[in-house]
Amino acid sequence: MTAGVFAAILAALASAIGGGATAVLPSTLPAERTQLQGDLDLAQKIIDDPASATGAVASAGRFEQLATWALARERPAAQRAALDGLAAPAASAMGTNLEAAAALARLVTPHKALPHWRIGQPPAPGTLLRYFAAAQARFGVPWEDLAAIEFVETRFGRVRGLSTAGAEGPMQFLPATWARYGRGDVNSPLDAVFGAARYLVAKGAPRDMRDALYHYNPSSDYVHAIIDYAARMRANPRDYYGYHWWQVIYAWRGRPLILPVGYPRTRPFPLMLYGAPPSG
Repeated sequence: MTAGVFAAILAALASAIGGGATAVLPSTLPAERTQLQGDLDLAQKIIDDPASATGAVASAGRFEQLATWALARERPAAQRAALDGLAAPAASAMGTNLEAAAALARLVTPHKALPHWRIGQPPAPGTLLRYFAAAQARFGVPWEDLAAIEFVETRFGRVRGLSTAGAEGPMQFLPATWARYGRGDVNSPLDAVFGAARYLVAKGAPRDMRDALYHYNPSSDYVHAIIDYAARMRANPRDYYGYHWWQVIYAWRGRPLILPVGYPRTRPFPLMLYGAPPSG
């Protein structure tokens, strides 16, 4: 990739956020379906506007996450009815989110104990975007696929700690894999993204992304979700900014918990879909 194309990626995607829309979506969902549809349309408009204020984009992304969680647990007919009432941009985004959620749900099992993780603030979206774009320029792996992997694996680096398989870092490497394909610090956001791109190329990317992704995590459902999210960001790069604000939801004893930034010192709290959010 030439320097001009690399610069074009950043110019197109890393638009400064601020000074535009300031509307903030609620932190829980409305019970009335038409209001939910109106709020989802507004959320997508906020995400699509490069001038939207950071707080507005954060609220819009988290609102879409809550709506995805709620609709994913409804019957297909109810999902279709909800999507049919949306404007085209929101319907497209939510359709992708529901497809990916269905795939990932088949990989998730409730846990009996809370994880030995720390939840921290991820790098700013523009910072991470520069890392993804730099990896694309160097290795040829599309930035959208790298972003989708980090989004699914650790919510863009919010999750800090070992997986149940012993993987670590924002891109979740097993020690042996990192020793072969990594350079530097597995917990470094930039080193981890470059390590992932290096590994994917060794497994056939970008020529055969599906096979490369299957080597990254040998699950067809995992590959399905990554492809879905990457395709969504390829179709509308602004959706990356909405995904950046999704929170860490953890299935514990059959119920979902939010693991907030600061966990474990900051206590987790139940995912609240409707009604008043927890007070603290």
